[in-house]
Amino acid sequence: MDRASVIGFVFGSLVITLSVMVNGANRIFMFYDTASVLIVCGGASASMLISYPFSDLLVLGTCFKKTIFNHKEDPMEAITLIVSLADTARREGLLSLENRMQDIEDPFIAGGIRMAIDGLAPEIVEAVMNTEIDAVNARHLYNRSLVANFGKYAPAFGMIGTLIGLVLMMADFDPESIGKAMAVCLLTTLYGSILSNLYFLPMADKLGFLNDFEIRTKEIAVKGIVSIQAGENPRVIKQKLMTYVPPTQRPEEDEDNI
Repeated sequence: MDRASVIGFVFGSLVITLSVMVNGANRIFMFYDTASVLIVCGGASASMLISYPFSDLLVLGTCFKKTIFNHKEDPMEAITLIVSLADTARREGLLSLENRMQDIEDPFIAGGIRMAIDGLAPEIVEAVMNTEIDAVNARHLYNRSLVANFGKYAPAFGMIGTLIGLVLMMADFDPESIGKAMAVCLLTTLYGSILSNLYFLPMADKLGFLNDFEIRTKEIAVKGIVSIQAGENPRVIKQKLMTYVPPTQRPEEDEDNI
């Protein structure tokens, strides 16, 4: 579970709720309006249906789930595995990695090692793996756009709801109730802003962060596997791959040597 996402959602929701209740708990009911909810949520959903194929929108549930339940790949785990495989290949030969396949849980790394064992040229292995990286990156960015666009449409329909409310208010203009009517009009703008800036856009940013992290880890794997095929010294391979890791996240012994 991504604790940062959970804490952010809960903390942000509490801050907004407490800011409403600070002048009286009963005031929270003033901030609910069924018509406003329908306009913002229904309108944004309708725009998404127009913008994307229905089958693609089914991925939204998976995207929401991934922002909370995600496994951020650890580059150090990939580097440790690659260096271990390099050591085995250097001592026993490249074909000996066949006996290490059960130790490789990452299907991307396993696929690259399998191609190396099968004798494919390093440039072909690198090209195939980079093509897969491009495909993964494109798919993730597309899914991120689904969430980001929902966050883009919500405030727009919030403003549309406010304009509808203003039209209705002016059509039945009553100076004595104008304050209450105006408050209801502004609720749709409030709902749209909250949905966009507290939920959907931050979720899109988190998906982008996770994608960048995964792509970097896969790039480490590609560089490492090609280096194994070239027969490079495991220590040299480790030093090369550690350049992908920020200095603050490197083990002390590696930070001193790079």
